[in-house]
Amino acid sequence: MSHIEKAEKQPTIDANPPPGAYSSYSQPQYYRQLGDPGPLGLYGFASTTFILSMYNVQARGVVTPNVVIGMALFVGGLAQFVAGMWSFATRNTFGATAFTMYGGFWMSFATIFIPGSGVAAAYTDETEFASAVGIYLWTWFIVTVLLFIASLRRNMGLIVLFFFLSITFALLGAGKFSTAHAVALDKAGGALGIITALVAFYVGTGEMLADPVTSWFRLPLGQIPKGRID
Repeated sequence: MSHIEKAEKQPTIDANPPPGAYSSYSQPQYYRQLGDPGPLGLYGFASTTFILSMYNVQARGVVTPNVVIGMALFVGGLAQFVAGMWSFATRNTFGATAFTMYGGFWMSFATIFIPGSGVAAAYTDETEFASAVGIYLWTWFIVTVLLFIASLRRNMGLIVLFFFLSITFALLGAGKFSTAHAVALDKAGGALGIITALVAFYVGTGEMLADPVTSWFRLPLGQIPKGRID
């Protein structure tokens, strides 16, 4: 154990414990100060979203998204999932839920395009496959709208992020349901996905520069005054 960890390892005992809270079997609880996992999760989300969105707008003529599989598995997926687990340890329920959910999203999304998974191969009708993916994307639209509601008292950066992400999922899902306007809706969803990714990069950087001791400047995130609601 390093000297820093030893210095941070302080017992915490409730000054007004409830009856029976301490017994002969009770041990002092020790806590170690943890870093903020938010920037890791936001960067993982932003970078993977940016790549896939560039493919959705067919940047440089790319229409096959399979290169994003590695990013989706290990950066958007694993890195975000780990950030979610660490957010639980820092008692950030919102961050833990969002990062873990979207980490799972990217890993599940990548699985669809992995040939060995057999997911895409199970569909012989392209229309049925598109509809199945559309339902999948609309489910994530619902999840994102709920997280958008939960973000309304956090900061403007997160509010803008989840707002654009909700519309992105709605457009991409609609594109899978529509045969006449599929390309246009995919491109529109890709364009909004790029905006979402840039906002996520900004918010992640803002959170990483939040410590005045280790940062020369801060990025405004539009903090919303907190007040108790009874």
